[in-house]
Amino acid sequence: MSAIPLTGGHPLSEHEPAPSWVIDPHKPSVARMYDYYLGGKDNFAADREAADEILARMPYVRDFTRENRAFLSRVVRLLAAQGIRQFLDIGSGLPTRENTHQVAQAVAPDARVVYVDNDPIVLAHGRALLAKNRNTAVVRADLHDPKGIIDHPEVRSLIDFSQPVAIMLLAILHFVPDDDEASRIVRELRVPMAPGSYLVMSHGHMGEVDDDLQEVVYKTYRQTTSGNITARTSSQVAAYFEGMELLEPGIVQVGVWRPEIKGLADADPRKAGFFGAVGVVR
Repeated sequence: MSAIPLTGGHPLSEHEPAPSWVIDPHKPSVARMYDYYLGGKDNFAADREAADEILARMPYVRDFTRENRAFLSRVVRLLAAQGIRQFLDIGSGLPTRENTHQVAQAVAPDARVVYVDNDPIVLAHGRALLAKNRNTAVVRADLHDPKGIIDHPEVRSLIDFSQPVAIMLLAILHFVPDDDEASRIVRELRVPMAPGSYLVMSHGHMGEVDDDLQEVVYKTYRQTTSGNITARTSSQVAAYFEGMELLEPGIVQVGVWRPEIKGLADADPRKAGFFGAVGVVR
Protein backbone atom coordinates (compact mmCIF):
# COMPACT_ATOMS: atom_id res chain seq x y z
CA MET A 1 0.00 0.00 0.00
CA SER A 2 1.34 3.45 -0.88
CA ALA A 3 1.31 6.43 1.43
CA ILE A 4 -2.11 8.07 1.66
CA PRO A 5 -2.35 11.81 0.99
CA LEU A 6 -4.95 13.77 2.92
CA THR A 7 -6.12 17.34 2.82
CA GLY A 8 -7.91 19.30 5.52
CA GLY A 9 -11.13 17.30 5.50
CA HIS A 10 -11.96 17.33 1.78
CA PRO A 11 -10.80 15.27 -1.23
CA LEU A 12 -8.30 16.71 -3.69
CA SER A 13 -9.56 17.84 -7.06
CA GLU A 14 -7.45 17.53 -10.19
CA HIS A 15 -6.84 21.29 -10.07
CA GLU A 16 -5.42 21.33 -6.54
CA PRO A 17 -1.72 20.86 -5.74
CA ALA A 18 -0.74 17.69 -3.93
CA PRO A 19 -0.50 18.09 -0.15
CA SER A 20 2.94 18.72 1.31
CA TRP A 21 2.60 15.79 3.71
CA VAL A 22 1.47 12.18 3.47
CA ILE A 23 0.47 9.41 5.81
CA ASP A 24 2.58 6.27 5.96
CA PRO A 25 0.22 3.50 7.13
CA HIS A 26 3.17 1.22 7.84
CA LYS A 27 4.71 3.44 10.54
CA PRO A 28 2.84 3.60 13.86
CA SER A 29 1.55 7.00 14.93
CA VAL A 30 1.23 7.81 18.62
CA ALA A 31 -2.01 9.70 17.91
CA ARG A 32 -3.54 6.68 16.20
CA MET A 33 -2.22 4.31 18.89
CA TYR A 34 -3.90 6.54 21.47
CA ASP A 35 -7.10 6.36 19.43
CA TYR A 36 -6.84 2.56 19.49
CA TYR A 37 -6.32 2.53 23.27
CA LEU A 38 -9.55 4.54 23.57
CA GLY A 39 -11.43 2.06 21.39
CA GLY A 40 -11.47 4.28 18.29
CA LYS A 41 -11.45 3.19 14.65
CA ASP A 42 -9.09 5.77 13.14
CA ASN A 43 -5.97 3.61 13.07
CA PHE A 44 -4.03 1.26 10.81
CA ALA A 45 -2.76 -2.29 11.35
CA ALA A 46 0.71 -0.96 12.21
CA ASP A 47 -0.77 1.24 14.94
CA ARG A 48 -2.74 -1.67 16.41
CA GLU A 49 0.25 -4.00 16.31
CA ALA A 50 2.45 -1.50 18.16
CA ALA A 51 -0.27 -0.77 20.71
CA ASP A 52 -0.91 -4.48 21.23
CA GLU A 53 2.78 -4.98 22.08
CA ILE A 54 2.29 -2.58 24.98
CA LEU A 55 -1.12 -3.93 25.97
CA ALA A 56 0.18 -7.50 26.10
CA ARG A 57 2.45 -6.48 28.98
CA MET A 58 0.50 -3.53 30.40
CA PRO A 59 -3.23 -4.13 29.78
CA TYR A 60 -4.12 -1.28 32.14
CA VAL A 61 -2.82 1.24 29.55
CA ARG A 62 -6.41 1.46 28.31
CA ASP A 63 -7.53 2.45 31.81
CA PHE A 64 -5.12 5.32 32.35
CA THR A 65 -5.59 6.52 28.77
CA ARG A 66 -9.32 6.84 29.43
CA GLU A 67 -8.61 8.45 32.80
CA ASN A 68 -6.51 11.01 30.94
CA ARG A 69 -9.48 11.92 28.72
CA ALA A 70 -11.68 12.21 31.79
CA PHE A 71 -9.04 14.46 33.40
CA LEU A 72 -9.21 16.71 30.33
CA SER A 73 -12.99 16.97 30.62
CA ARG A 74 -12.93 17.78 34.34
CA VAL A 75 -10.27 20.45 33.98
CA VAL A 76 -11.83 22.15 30.96
CA ARG A 77 -15.25 22.16 32.62
CA LEU A 78 -13.74 23.66 35.79
CA LEU A 79 -11.76 26.35 33.98
CA ALA A 80 -14.67 27.33 31.73
CA ALA A 81 -16.90 27.64 34.84
CA GLN A 82 -14.24 29.91 36.36
CA GLY A 83 -14.34 32.23 33.37
CA ILE A 84 -11.64 30.97 31.01
CA ARG A 85 -12.78 31.55 27.43
CA GLN A 86 -9.63 30.62 25.52
CA PHE A 87 -8.08 27.17 25.21
CA LEU A 88 -4.93 26.23 23.27
CA ASP A 89 -4.80 22.43 23.10
CA ILE A 90 -1.36 21.34 21.87
CA GLY A 91 -0.92 17.75 20.76
CA SER A 92 -4.68 17.35 20.75
CA GLY A 93 -4.83 13.95 19.05
CA LEU A 94 -7.72 12.48 17.11
CA PRO A 95 -11.24 13.72 17.91
CA THR A 96 -13.08 11.49 20.36
CA ARG A 97 -15.83 11.98 22.91
CA GLU A 98 -15.81 15.14 25.02
CA ASN A 99 -13.22 17.08 23.06
CA THR A 100 -11.97 20.35 24.53
CA HIS A 101 -14.28 22.55 22.46
CA GLN A 102 -17.33 20.43 23.25
CA VAL A 103 -16.71 20.56 26.99
CA ALA A 104 -15.79 24.25 27.07
CA GLN A 105 -18.62 25.40 24.80
CA ALA A 106 -21.18 23.37 26.74
CA VAL A 107 -20.33 25.61 29.70
CA ALA A 108 -19.62 28.80 27.74
CA PRO A 109 -20.81 28.86 24.11
CA ASP A 110 -18.46 31.78 23.37
CA ALA A 111 -15.35 29.83 24.41
CA ARG A 112 -12.65 29.77 21.74
CA VAL A 113 -10.49 26.69 21.17
CA VAL A 114 -7.46 26.11 18.96
CA TYR A 115 -6.17 22.58 18.47
CA VAL A 116 -2.53 22.07 17.47
CA ASP A 117 -1.13 18.81 16.10
CA ASN A 118 1.21 17.58 13.39
CA ASP A 119 -0.47 14.28 12.52
CA PRO A 120 -2.17 14.50 9.10
CA ILE A 121 -5.11 12.33 10.12
CA VAL A 122 -5.69 14.47 13.20
CA LEU A 123 -5.77 17.56 10.99
CA ALA A 124 -8.11 16.05 8.43
CA HIS A 125 -10.59 14.74 10.99
CA GLY A 126 -10.41 17.85 13.14
CA ARG A 127 -10.98 20.25 10.29
CA ALA A 128 -13.92 18.21 9.00
CA LEU A 129 -15.47 18.10 12.49
CA LEU A 130 -15.01 21.81 13.12
CA ALA A 131 -15.74 23.21 9.67
CA LYS A 132 -18.88 25.06 10.85
CA ASN A 133 -17.63 26.08 14.29
CA ARG A 134 -16.31 29.64 14.05
CA ASN A 135 -14.90 29.58 17.57
CA THR A 136 -12.51 26.72 16.86
CA ALA A 137 -9.53 26.05 14.63
CA VAL A 138 -7.15 23.18 13.93
CA VAL A 139 -3.55 24.17 13.24
CA ARG A 140 -0.63 22.15 11.94
CA ALA A 141 2.45 23.13 13.92
CA ASP A 142 5.48 21.64 15.65
CA LEU A 143 5.72 21.35 19.43
CA HIS A 144 9.46 21.98 19.11
CA ASP A 145 8.68 25.47 17.78
CA PRO A 146 6.55 26.97 20.57
CA LYS A 147 7.01 30.52 19.30
CA GLY A 148 5.73 29.37 15.93
CA ILE A 149 2.62 28.04 17.66
CA ILE A 150 2.04 31.24 19.64
CA ASP A 151 2.58 33.45 16.57
CA HIS A 152 0.62 31.29 14.12
CA PRO A 153 -2.00 33.47 12.34
CA GLU A 154 -4.85 31.03 13.03
CA VAL A 155 -3.88 30.86 16.71
CA ARG A 156 -3.76 34.64 16.91
CA SER A 157 -7.13 34.93 15.16
CA LEU A 158 -8.84 33.22 18.10
CA ILE A 159 -6.48 33.58 21.07
CA ASP A 160 -5.81 36.97 22.67
CA PHE A 161 -2.76 36.45 24.87
CA SER A 162 -3.40 39.70 26.73
CA GLN A 163 -6.30 37.83 28.34
CA PRO A 164 -6.24 34.62 30.40
CA VAL A 165 -5.78 31.44 28.38
CA ALA A 166 -5.54 27.75 29.22
CA ILE A 167 -2.57 26.11 27.49
CA MET A 168 -3.00 22.35 27.47
CA LEU A 169 -0.20 19.80 27.09
CA LEU A 170 -1.90 16.47 27.64
CA ALA A 171 0.13 13.29 27.07
CA ILE A 172 2.45 15.08 24.65
CA LEU A 173 5.57 16.36 26.42
CA HIS A 174 6.84 12.84 27.13
CA PHE A 175 7.46 12.55 23.38
CA VAL A 176 10.24 15.13 23.81
CA PRO A 177 13.10 12.94 25.07
CA ASP A 178 15.61 15.66 25.91
CA ASP A 179 14.93 17.20 29.33
CA ASP A 180 16.42 20.57 28.42
CA GLU A 181 14.39 20.74 25.23
CA ALA A 182 11.18 19.86 27.07
CA SER A 183 11.89 22.58 29.63
CA ARG A 184 12.57 25.12 26.88
CA ILE A 185 9.28 24.31 25.16
CA VAL A 186 7.24 24.84 28.33
CA ARG A 187 9.20 27.95 29.25
CA GLU A 188 8.56 29.56 25.84
CA LEU A 189 4.88 28.62 25.87
CA ARG A 190 4.54 30.30 29.26
CA VAL A 191 6.05 33.61 28.11
CA PRO A 192 2.83 35.17 26.70
CA MET A 193 0.50 33.85 29.41
CA ALA A 194 -1.34 36.70 31.16
CA PRO A 195 -2.16 36.60 34.88
CA GLY A 196 -5.09 34.29 35.46
CA SER A 197 -3.90 31.89 32.74
CA TYR A 198 -3.58 28.15 33.34
CA LEU A 199 -1.10 25.50 32.29
CA VAL A 200 -2.71 22.05 32.12
CA MET A 201 -0.45 19.04 31.79
CA SER A 202 -0.50 15.27 31.89
CA HIS A 203 2.77 13.38 31.54
CA GLY A 204 3.74 9.74 31.45
CA HIS A 205 5.54 8.10 34.36
CA MET A 206 6.77 4.54 34.87
CA GLY A 207 5.84 3.94 38.50
CA GLU A 208 7.72 0.86 39.68
CA VAL A 209 7.65 -0.97 36.36
CA ASP A 210 10.67 -3.26 35.98
CA ASP A 211 13.51 -2.48 33.57
CA ASP A 212 12.60 -5.23 31.09
CA LEU A 213 9.08 -3.91 30.66
CA GLN A 214 10.34 -0.35 30.37
CA GLU A 215 12.60 -1.45 27.53
CA VAL A 216 9.62 -3.01 25.72
CA VAL A 217 7.78 0.30 25.99
CA TYR A 218 10.75 2.38 24.84
CA LYS A 219 11.59 0.00 21.98
CA THR A 220 8.00 0.07 20.71
CA TYR A 221 7.72 3.85 20.79
CA ARG A 222 11.11 4.29 19.09
CA GLN A 223 9.46 2.74 16.02
CA THR A 224 6.67 5.35 15.91
CA THR A 225 6.44 8.67 14.09
CA SER A 226 7.39 10.42 17.35
CA GLY A 227 10.57 8.42 17.63
CA ASN A 228 10.74 8.04 21.39
CA ILE A 229 8.96 8.37 24.71
CA THR A 230 10.45 9.56 28.00
CA ALA A 231 8.74 8.95 31.31
CA ARG A 232 9.43 11.54 34.02
CA THR A 233 9.05 11.75 37.77
CA SER A 234 6.65 13.98 39.67
CA SER A 235 9.55 16.26 40.66
CA GLN A 236 10.51 16.68 37.00
CA VAL A 237 6.91 17.54 36.15
CA ALA A 238 6.82 20.00 39.06
CA ALA A 239 9.72 21.92 37.53
CA TYR A 240 7.55 22.87 34.53
CA PHE A 241 5.25 24.73 36.93
CA GLU A 242 7.98 26.66 38.76
CA GLY A 243 6.65 30.07 39.77
CA MET A 244 3.03 29.04 39.24
CA GLU A 245 0.44 28.15 41.85
CA LEU A 246 -0.65 24.52 41.55
CA LEU A 247 -4.34 23.81 42.02
CA GLU A 248 -5.14 21.18 44.61
CA PRO A 249 -4.39 18.29 44.80
CA GLY A 250 -1.13 19.18 43.05
CA ILE A 251 0.68 16.62 40.90
CA VAL A 252 -1.13 13.29 41.13
CA GLN A 253 -2.20 10.49 38.86
CA VAL A 254 -4.86 11.79 36.46
CA GLY A 255 -7.52 9.46 37.80
CA VAL A 256 -7.36 10.99 41.25
CA TRP A 257 -7.20 14.64 40.18
CA ARG A 258 -10.56 15.83 41.56
CA PRO A 259 -12.48 12.71 40.44
CA GLU A 260 -16.22 13.19 40.03
CA ILE A 261 -16.87 9.85 41.71
CA LYS A 262 -14.41 9.26 44.53
CA GLY A 263 -13.07 5.78 45.12
CA LEU A 264 -13.24 4.58 41.51
CA ALA A 265 -9.87 5.82 40.30
CA ASP A 266 -6.80 3.59 40.42
CA ALA A 267 -3.99 5.32 42.31
CA ASP A 268 -1.59 2.37 42.53
CA PRO A 269 1.85 4.08 42.48
CA ARG A 270 3.52 0.88 41.30
CA LYS A 271 1.81 1.05 37.91
CA ALA A 272 2.81 3.25 35.01
CA GLY A 273 0.38 6.01 34.10
CA PHE A 274 -0.05 9.74 33.67
CA PHE A 275 0.60 12.45 36.21
CA GLY A 276 -1.83 15.34 35.95
CA ALA A 277 -1.40 18.91 37.17
CA VAL A 278 -2.91 22.37 36.68
CA GLY A 279 -1.02 25.57 37.45
CA VAL A 280 -2.23 29.18 37.41
CA VAL A 281 -0.29 32.37 36.67
CA ARG A 282 -0.70 34.90 39.47
